[in-house]
Amino acid sequence: MKLSWLIGGLIAAAAALIAVLAFMYILPLDLRDRSPIQPIAFSHKLHAGDNHIPCLFCHRYAPKSTVAGIPAVSDCRACHLFISQSAPEIKKVMDYWEKKEPIPWMRVYGVPDHVYFPHMMHIRAGLVCTTCHGEVVAMERITRSVKLDMGWCLNCHKEHKASIDCWTCHK
Repeated sequence: MKLSWLIGGLIAAAAALIAVLAFMYILPLDLRDRSPIQPIAFSHKLHAGDNHIPCLFCHRYAPKSTVAGIPAVSDCRACHLFISQSAPEIKKVMDYWEKKEPIPWMRVYGVPDHVYFPHMMHIRAGLVCTTCHGEVVAMERITRSVKLDMGWCLNCHKEHKASIDCWTCHK
């Protein structure tokens, strides 16, 4: 009788482990709002699309850091001292500049702390921003366009023949 309890317990534990692993595989890595309202109505369609400003002009840390970074208020101000100074959203930018405050952007993309995602490695591998961020050049307001979950990342790694070793992405 005790052996059957042991076998039953091992089967239950194995089933629970398989269920947890399957859940982790499909669990979204980021549960935040897919398209939050930002403090400044920044149009990527206007900047990156219509005006052809490259992603790395504003997100200049991406080729050399784990994060892409967002431009400092001074960067926005430098252009908008000469362009569209009277537009309401530009006036908001200038207010942040005068108050010496950063613009409190709401993060759209992110991964949990246990996931290591270096932008620099992906750029060096030749991936373009649209691979993960979608057609930003057509977005008035940024919307997370892919479902970031472990399965999506693994499929991309397999497709590009990148390492699928756990320690590649997990700290």
